[in-house]
Amino acid sequence: MRSAQQLLADSAVIAVVGASRDPRKAAHRVPAEMQRYGWRIIPVNPTVEELFGERAYPSLADIPHPVDLVNVFRPAEDAVEVVRQAVAIGAPAVWLQLGIVSAEARRIAEEAGIDYVEDRCLIVERAAAGLTRLG
Repeated sequence: MRSAQQLLADSAVIAVVGASRDPRKAAHRVPAEMQRYGWRIIPVNPTVEELFGERAYPSLADIPHPVDLVNVFRPAEDAVEVVRQAVAIGAPAVWLQLGIVSAEARRIAEEAGIDYVEDRCLIVERAAAGLTRLG
């Protein structure tokens, strides 16, 4: 199991389930900051066509290319289904944002053999490790 910081170091493409168009929400600010530091952000939100200059997809299954990490900005009760979908598309890792914890989602990820992080923030871990994907 890779650490949170190792996951970020190893990941180039992050699918963000629940990405928001509202710049006041963490589900917008966090992916936007990760993008500024060089990660490719793929928004997963059925109510928008584009976010962060990238095409948005209604579900993980609709993304036509592999992703390195699935970042979840959905309530804990929704995380279980998101983790199931992440496993189904072959994502190697799932990350539940700060404040999101699910024993069932963790169990599904562990049984599938994929890396799992919960209740941690991408931008906090990125900053703590001094990570960037720029040049």
